[in-house]
Amino acid sequence: MPVPEPVVDVPAGDTKKGAKLFKAKCAQCHTIEKGGNVKQGPPLFGLIGRQSGTCDGFAYSEANKNSGIIWSGKHLYEYLLNPKKYIPGTKMVFAGIKKEKERADLIAYMAEMS
Repeated sequence: MPVPEPVVDVPAGDTKKGAKLFKAKCAQCHTIEKGGNVKQGPPLFGLIGRQSGTCDGFAYSEANKNSGIIWSGKHLYEYLLNPKKYIPGTKMVFAGIKKEKERADLIAYMAEMS
């Protein structure tokens, strides 16, 4: 059963700044282009609207597979703040992004790439 979206307002983001943030904070472990490879993390192309833990070729944690999250800007906004708190048991080893604007910029870029 899908988890309801969190009640948050995601600020408008800047896709160009988001692209730079993706390269700096995400590209070491993830690809975002269509047909991108699995790296340490799953490819993120088409993430918005996708059920968590369902990208072919990546060995997700049980926590991620069973989270019930359908990725949206609101879910990502909260997840990116503290991934291990949002999905306890996730394998993602990333401390999170505390700055609201940076999260909004990254989500705008990811949405554009979906």
